[in-house]
Amino acid sequence: MVIVSENSAFGRHQTFILRYSWLTKGFQAFKENPDIFTDDNATVELGVGKVMVSSIKYWIEAAQLAVTTRSGNAYDFSSTKLGDKIFDKIDGLDPYFEDEGTVWLVHWLLATNAELATTIFWFFNNFHKAEFTADEVQNALTDFIQDSFTSPVSKNTIKNDVSMLLRMYGRATSNSSGIIEESLDSPFSLFGLISQNVHNKTYKSVSTDKTNLPVDIFGYAINEFMNFLGKDQLPIEDFIYPKEGSISISGIFRLSENGLINLLEDLVNKYPSNFELRETAGLHQFYVIEKIDSDKLLESHYISEQEVKVA
Repeated sequence: MVIVSENSAFGRHQTFILRYSWLTKGFQAFKENPDIFTDDNATVELGVGKVMVSSIKYWIEAAQLAVTTRSGNAYDFSSTKLGDKIFDKIDGLDPYFEDEGTVWLVHWLLATNAELATTIFWFFNNFHKAEFTADEVQNALTDFIQDSFTSPVSKNTIKNDVSMLLRMYGRATSNSSGIIEESLDSPFSLFGLISQNVHNKTYKSVSTDKTNLPVDIFGYAINEFMNFLGKDQLPIEDFIYPKEGSISISGIFRLSENGLINLLEDLVNKYPSNFELRETAGLHQFYVIEKIDSDKLLESHYISEQEVKVA
């Protein structure tokens, strides 16, 4: 959840955005055949081109559903506990990526992966301009890299990363022929975290209340952030303003201050024995009064969603 220049990555998506079917298709194919991404038949089994095979593997890892570890000269690609918990074909909570909460969760996992999704991490945690052009994002990212990284990143790679970001998250505000069809296949376009005006080629990314962000998914993010910091109390402003290159909860979800406080209150109301909000000397503080496993928050979300469907 913190950018470390030597561990950052740009351009590994091969210019392809994450598409709706890729996480389910790629993850489950890998579980059935651990060598799928190096198999000569991968293009046939996955139904995509050779370069897309590499992109699917990247997105699975960038979304923290799998991880590559090194043992001597060999590299092992294995699923994470969270990947199995959500996408396992038999026991997964949402194996076919049908729940909107899962889309929010995957967004969180990408936007906190400073190592493999560096541009997405930077944009949602460090770029705060509400209205902008693609060139402005590119220039800001270039400046950030020059200031923060010892190794240079090519101009073309930065341009491709910005293009990927805007296509993957952008939702067009017009039905004209200028809409990029590819973005319609992105799971994130429905949230409007970035909106595109196709007439003047500008974009907006504004903070709103986000009433469609499920409280348990939000709670998972809060709990993981507190665990990462190793703290059981935090000023509310620390969820808004990132410290030392770390993350901004409100930035990642593009939450207004009012929306953030409303969700924190909803979280406290749902888990009164675990979380609490207090105001001391005019300072609003969030407390973890009894630790809860983040997995329990995820399970609560999917149980609630299942109950709604049954009803």
